[in-house]
Amino acid sequence: MLHLQGVKKQFQVTGKNIPILDIPEWSVGQGEKIAIIGPSGSGKSTLLHLIGGILRPDAGEIVIGEERLSGMKESRRDAFRAEHIGYILQDFHLIPSLTAKQNVEIALNGGSGTAERRDKIDHWFESVGLKDRRNHKPSQLSRGQQQRVAMIRALIHEPALVLADEPTGSLDWETADEIAGLLLELCGSDRHTLLVVTHDLKLAERFPKCVRIGEINEANRRAAELGRMAI
Repeated sequence: MLHLQGVKKQFQVTGKNIPILDIPEWSVGQGEKIAIIGPSGSGKSTLLHLIGGILRPDAGEIVIGEERLSGMKESRRDAFRAEHIGYILQDFHLIPSLTAKQNVEIALNGGSGTAERRDKIDHWFESVGLKDRRNHKPSQLSRGQQQRVAMIRALIHEPALVLADEPTGSLDWETADEIAGLLLELCGSDRHTLLVVTHDLKLAERFPKCVRIGEINEANRRAAELGRMAI
């Protein structure tokens, strides 16, 4: 479903090129649910941004299904992401002036004119326990409720690949646990491949598979070894 080959990414900091990712090879099968853990600055979010087509790798190939993402122009990557990838972020990124329902509608091409589309939206709000909050604006919702709306927006077009970047990072522990369980439930089908990056070990333990970023990122592993040698 997802394959990375020779993927490298570096950023320039104070005039120096700092390697962030160096992934010789990594594959994810269709329907897998994987938590990717590691400390801040280890390249977890950068990895998601590369897979999601937000960033381009400096070298290497990223293939999703039959599509070679790393060879696409930015406009094509944006279109591919909108159609095939659901993205869930820590800070929700809901539009304050729109209702919860309107924030979801903008993720659907063609709006919500048909009865079928309206029924679909209503079904999703009911499935996350927000049936009576559809017409509330983000400021009228709790942070946990806002994240549920963001999850609907990411999942309503039924993407094959779902990427979540610290989805519970700004929530209290009880709400975070509820959101984690709901996300796994909503992505429970084998049709959905789910990758979540987190530093929360309790969240990671809920996933069938947990991978440390250093296990796939050669740059991170080398940095760790240099750190041990310095000690």
